[in-house]
Amino acid sequence: MVNNIWFFFIVSGTLYSLLTGNIDIINKEIISSVQSAFKLTCNLFPIIALWLGIMNIAKTSKLLDKLSLKLSKILHFIFPDIPRGHESLGYISSNIIANFFGLGSAATPFGLKAMESLQSLNNKKDEASRSMITFLVLNTSGLTIIPTTIISLRMMHKSSNPTEIVFACIIATTISTIAGLIADRILYRVSKK
Repeated sequence: MVNNIWFFFIVSGTLYSLLTGNIDIINKEIISSVQSAFKLTCNLFPIIALWLGIMNIAKTSKLLDKLSLKLSKILHFIFPDIPRGHESLGYISSNIIANFFGLGSAATPFGLKAMESLQSLNNKKDEASRSMITFLVLNTSGLTIIPTTIISLRMMHKSSNPTEIVFACIIATTISTIAGLIADRILYRVSKK
């Protein structure tokens, strides 16, 4: 569906520029967008690679398993349908920890693994389980303590104080996580009736 939307935007924008005689603007924008995307990728790659490496070391050293045990009481409350000690809790913990550090790109592989693992517990394979929906809400709200990607973007664009947004990010993501989980519980109870 998203591919169709993007395809529509690209085709309609190109046709409009052809009809209005502004095709040069599109060519210039394509070239400048490619350059800025490449620059952004080159600047963000070392930070993401560093944190992915740290997360991989944490996984290999069983640190994520230990953190998962520490988070297990909270996770068991949030995900009552997941059996204790199930592998999906480790992936969910890894995803939460990556989001804590503002690494949405690093959290994605853990989130995909968590969803795959949660699907193995799902009795109705053609619809999302309660745990899958709750995890999606938790992942989307993305509780963040240190927004490293945002800080690195601010540093890249020469911000005078790139870390000044940390407190605001903590407040905003905490509120969004709490609101999302409350809405998830309310909607689950409503749908149950």
